[in-house]
Amino acid sequence: MKFIDLFAGIGGFRLGMEMAGHELVGWCEIDKFAQKSYRAMYNTKGEWFSNDIRAIKPGDLPDFDCITGGFPCQSFSVAGKRGGFEDTRGTLFFEIARIIRERKPKLVFLENVRGLLNHDGGRTFGTILNTFWELGYDVEWQLLNSKDFGVPHNRERVLIIGYPRGSRRRKIFPIRGTDGTNNTNTIKTVGKWEGTNRHTGQRIYGIDGVFATLTTKDHVNDVPKIAIPVLTPDRINKRQNGRRFKTDGEPMFTLTAQDRHGIYDGYRIRKLTPRECFRLQGFPDELFEKAREVNSDTQLYKQAGNSVTVNVIYEIAKRLGVD
Repeated sequence: MKFIDLFAGIGGFRLGMEMAGHELVGWCEIDKFAQKSYRAMYNTKGEWFSNDIRAIKPGDLPDFDCITGGFPCQSFSVAGKRGGFEDTRGTLFFEIARIIRERKPKLVFLENVRGLLNHDGGRTFGTILNTFWELGYDVEWQLLNSKDFGVPHNRERVLIIGYPRGSRRRKIFPIRGTDGTNNTNTIKTVGKWEGTNRHTGQRIYGIDGVFATLTTKDHVNDVPKIAIPVLTPDRINKRQNGRRFKTDGEPMFTLTAQDRHGIYDGYRIRKLTPRECFRLQGFPDELFEKAREVNSDTQLYKQAGNSVTVNVIYEIAKRLGVD
């Protein structure tokens, strides 16, 4: 299946999709440093490219079957409105929607932060669902944690699959982690919404009728701090500069674009290296080495924190295909 990689970053979607046998035909990324890493890590010669999704003319894109991308979570202007395509104007999700409207891909594969589900009282996600409905697409979604897919990284993200209404597709979600297990919260936040009616409420329901309750409300626009969970007696009994750390062998906290994270190796506290951060997102060392040749550690930390986890994308990508 041919796909376009939007908000490409350092290619987490690309790598996972290509590992599953899909073919990239173009990509878009606005950050010049991420572009440098991307070009160093992959063979991009001859590929279609844009540095700004807002400047893309859908008719100029090469033929593709699928759109992928981890788009920013932004509020929509839905006061007094029902929330749909027109209400997304001025946001980056609108840019995705206008490409979908004109090119009608067979699949849309998106990723976002956990807080998308309850952002703005659920109105943000409701508007996204309504937009897909207006565009003629059904939607599936699930909250997945990277630590269930072979990396020691506690990172919850919402994965969204959209496809033309009425198309006969096998169900993608729910998907289980590679260890065969999922936490209860993950199971509760799986959903499938077919556009027989507009989404008018603020609550999102799963296919089993369970309300997708999130026990922790994320402030989407706040950058989460790295090592801040409460210390327990079996952890280190002191902290440095107000930060808290993991011991070797434990799943790592969520990576962000910041570099305040560390591990305790029994002798000293140290921060993770850029290489370790890339590993936590599922990137092989050979690709990290290529990125390191063209970017500073500061940029590498940021790029790892902003990336999707390759392992998660790969497990979903294996289930995708064009009917």
